[in-house]
Amino acid sequence: MADINAIAKQFTDFYYNTFDSDRTQLAGLYRPQSMLTFEQDQIQGAEAIVGKLAGLPFQKIQHRVSTMDAQPASATEAAMVVLVTGQLLTGEEQNALSFSQVFHLRPEGGSYYVANDIFRLVYG
Repeated sequence: MADINAIAKQFTDFYYNTFDSDRTQLAGLYRPQSMLTFEQDQIQGAEAIVGKLAGLPFQKIQHRVSTMDAQPASATEAAMVVLVTGQLLTGEEQNALSFSQVFHLRPEGGSYYVANDIFRLVYG
């Protein structure tokens, strides 16, 4: 089995760098059956997910990953669950917001796609 921590790190680096520079370029990571829960909203399908992310009310964003944990998610395929915590800055805001995000990654053609994505801001 491949080193899931290395794969998860490579994925999260790519995901957040792409999100911070051009969210519309995330479409290739999702499939028609992919599901995003963003705060209380549930969205299904690559086009709808990227539409939601691209439509967020800020142009500039910076993610800072604090922790990343990965676990195998299947005994029959190289799927994994990745939990990320960190902070993000939007626009010209100086106060970072804490967030947590979970990705369920499934293998496909030598790579991975996001089957499930759950994002929450952490208040308090």
